[in-house]
Amino acid sequence: MECDYARQSEYIAIFDADFQPEPDFLLRTVPFLLHNPEVALVQARWSFVNGTTSLLTRVQKMFYDYHFKVEQEAGSATFAFFSFNGTAGVWRTIAIRDAGGWKDRTTVEDMDLAVRATLKGWKFVYVGDIRVKSELPSTYKAYCRQQFRWSSGGANLFRKMAKDVLFAKDISLVKKIHMLYSFFFVRRVVAPTAACILFNVIIPISVTVPELYLPVWGVAYIPMVLTIVTVIRHPKNLHIMPFWILFESVMTLHRMRAAVTGLLELEGFNQWTVTKKVGNDLEDTEVPLLQKTRKRLRDRVNFLEIGFSVFLFLCASYNLVFHGTRSYYLYMYLQGLAFLLLGLNFTGTCSCCQ
Repeated sequence: MECDYARQSEYIAIFDADFQPEPDFLLRTVPFLLHNPEVALVQARWSFVNGTTSLLTRVQKMFYDYHFKVEQEAGSATFAFFSFNGTAGVWRTIAIRDAGGWKDRTTVEDMDLAVRATLKGWKFVYVGDIRVKSELPSTYKAYCRQQFRWSSGGANLFRKMAKDVLFAKDISLVKKIHMLYSFFFVRRVVAPTAACILFNVIIPISVTVPELYLPVWGVAYIPMVLTIVTVIRHPKNLHIMPFWILFESVMTLHRMRAAVTGLLELEGFNQWTVTKKVGNDLEDTEVPLLQKTRKRLRDRVNFLEIGFSVFLFLCASYNLVFHGTRSYYLYMYLQGLAFLLLGLNFTGTCSCCQ
């Protein structure tokens, strides 16, 4: 916003380096701003050039499709508010200035700007039929770092902005409740924490504690409904639904750790790590893509995942031998295997981005 061209522009289109907008992108997005002076942002949908290259990118695509189709579209239609995705969007320049400009106080400066603009009374529009090609992280470590940055930043922004949202004068009480409870508290803090503790801690421990009763509706029915809602738009991917469930269960561990780190501002809460992608390395002529590089053990192995895999295998074996009234050992063996495979980095398309 400090550059001359930005000051002179009425609208600013923002793209990450790996995004490829169509030639008519501005022709399809700018009219929403021209004819609606109260609108500050027009957000387009992401599409993925490598969405089917591996199991890792397939499960990511399912996650993002749900995010855009449900979270972004519902937020736009109901409250005219959603989080700016940081790219593939067009902003009204005066709205950015009115909100206080870009700030680097968190690792989610795009979400920060969106929240501050909303508190000034600006509205957002999500247009799902305008798609911009992009690239998904092709390795597990790259994806984890990206998710940690987003989850930690979102929780930290909740800490910084909760008071401002509560006392904002230009938005309705209903929108305040939506932003504080649904957008921030539930999605950024409660959801990853509750899911991680339930499936990776409470269920395994419950097989060793007969007095601990877990209702079936909480353990199976609710997660099943949420899973079906997420994958129902992908009938061709129903066969990978079990892998998606196991993968997301592992990811809740990282999202919970990130949420706690950001909320309490622990060490590394504001650390910015660029998400490396295959396209970056393909353009690097100095380091061949298939060249083997020596890496330290901690760079090749994820000890946190391996530790949880051992814990799950032990609990599953105990449940199998002593059985009791609960038979969760099959789930725990599968979940332990998922932790082990991801811990050993047996996923993704190559090791160049780790």
